[in-house]
Amino acid sequence: MVRPIVAIIGRPNVGKSTLVNRLCHSRDAIVHDQPGVTRDRSYQDGYWADREFKVVDTGGLVFDDDSEFLPEIREQVNLALSEASIALLIVDGQQGVTAADEAIAAWIRSIGCDTLLAVNKCESPELGLSMAGEFWRLGLGEPFPISAIHGSGTGDLLDRLVKIFPSKEFDEEEIDPIQLAIIGRPNVGKSSLLNAICGQNRAIVSSIRGTTRDTIDTSIVREDKAWKLIDTAGIRRRKSVNYGPEYFGINRSFKAIERSDVCALVIDATDGVTEQDQRLAGRIEEEGRACLVVVNKWDAVEKNTYTMPLMEKELRSKLYFLDWANMLFTSALKKQRVDQVFKFASLAVEQHRRRVSTSVVNEVITEALSWRSPPTSRGGRQGRLYYGTQVASSPPSFTLFVNDPKLFGDSYRRYLERQIREGLGFKGTPLKLFWRGKQRREVERDLKRQKDNSMD
Repeated sequence: MVRPIVAIIGRPNVGKSTLVNRLCHSRDAIVHDQPGVTRDRSYQDGYWADREFKVVDTGGLVFDDDSEFLPEIREQVNLALSEASIALLIVDGQQGVTAADEAIAAWIRSIGCDTLLAVNKCESPELGLSMAGEFWRLGLGEPFPISAIHGSGTGDLLDRLVKIFPSKEFDEEEIDPIQLAIIGRPNVGKSSLLNAICGQNRAIVSSIRGTTRDTIDTSIVREDKAWKLIDTAGIRRRKSVNYGPEYFGINRSFKAIERSDVCALVIDATDGVTEQDQRLAGRIEEEGRACLVVVNKWDAVEKNTYTMPLMEKELRSKLYFLDWANMLFTSALKKQRVDQVFKFASLAVEQHRRRVSTSVVNEVITEALSWRSPPTSRGGRQGRLYYGTQVASSPPSFTLFVNDPKLFGDSYRRYLERQIREGLGFKGTPLKLFWRGKQRREVERDLKRQKDNSMD
């Protein structure tokens, strides 16, 4: 179904993100006692009674100041309101009506947006109604006293909210979207890439480090598939990050890797691969995520016929543990090859979820053994690889049954992984190999059981 959208708006530091977390039963929105923590639009799912809806958190609105990020935040609020069924204006009951509240109320009345007024920080039931009463003067109807921290009054607010929602809901095919996380260091062009893909200013773009603080989820349809794009905060080295909004944003970036189907690791073409890029690549591999390496800012590189293959060779030498990932050279600024992100990400996800029959796996293993026999220990004990089978997908995982895992060193294990890739593909996804010791008689019994099952 198409869910109504509720846009949470208000001036800075009135508790918008705290209320979003309360309404959506989550802790996804970053909450910190500092103005301007939220900058971009951030979406979460909410429900009340029998109604489901989406809540969009926005940055603090300021009209009399055009300093850092404030014009961009106003643009993001405008975009949120353009798609919302209703706006929920949050004000601070303890501070009373301010000039900023009056300016926002006048602006809302001028654009004719359906609005509910919530007076936050009314923790006292006795004083809450009198604190809220002052806000009738904003001309936006009944003010609802609430406490986003404690939850008091939010039930009455939600009761009124769902009554205003459009009564008719439109059915649409329920499809689990592919989750694509855009990962990288600060200032490599992650938000620019998201905007280029979406064709709108979905995220604020600035040359200032740390512009994106929260993860930004965007739903889109490309390549006949439903996608959820997750723009993340730039990840710096831990020792360079102070406790606060950036710290929380980076933690959410790591969680975005965990919940994604595929990661687009964005590299700055003018900087090449840095130590932090290598750490992020290692994190993606450890989490077992499919991956696409996106080399952004390609328009800023002086090039000739040989530049791209030479640079790819250099980049891959430093990202050797992602040698299985496709590499795409893009310019988010010029919108050069940005649509191919979906093509390569889709291929990576298909391989990430792919399964191969045991018979095909063993054909590849037999071929690998014919080219290079397992190693022999100093005591003359020969390693024996009996058979292998795929035991899981996402990522593709294989169990290899051998006489003794200790006889197979890192060199031979890497060799066998290369042979499996060459024989079976799996481009764009890491592989996991589990080496399990087993006696020959157990192996023969297992093979007989598999043969009997296949005959049935």
